[in-house]
Amino acid sequence: MHLPGDGLPPDVTRGLIGPGCLIGVSTHSAVEGEAALQAGADFVVFGPVYDTPSKRLYGPPQGVAALAEVCRRVTIPVLAIGGVTPDRVPEIRAAGAAGVAVIRALLEADDPGRATRELLDAWERGHV
Repeated sequence: MHLPGDGLPPDVTRGLIGPGCLIGVSTHSAVEGEAALQAGADFVVFGPVYDTPSKRLYGPPQGVAALAEVCRRVTIPVLAIGGVTPDRVPEIRAAGAAGVAVIRALLEADDPGRATRELLDAWERGHV
């Protein structure tokens, strides 16, 4: 389950849904990532890392350096979101992200299956 940063806290959500579901929280800073960890999140989604139309209402892109800071400061997996493309995957991995979350990269693709394979291939090649 993926919660908005201003939604129910992970510990409250866990009380409602039980222990069998992973809970993630959208975050936009290292402080928010730490708060999600302390509240019982299993993972955080951090962004937007790059500019993307769907995330502009959450503020300007945070950048790879901010992603790396979140990855250093929390002990749960961090997924990068916002403007993720196969070309950007290596620097996302180098920053310490455990994965990526995408919207536009698949929804606007002529061939979503191929776009998915390209992202997965970039992830596999992008290890440092």
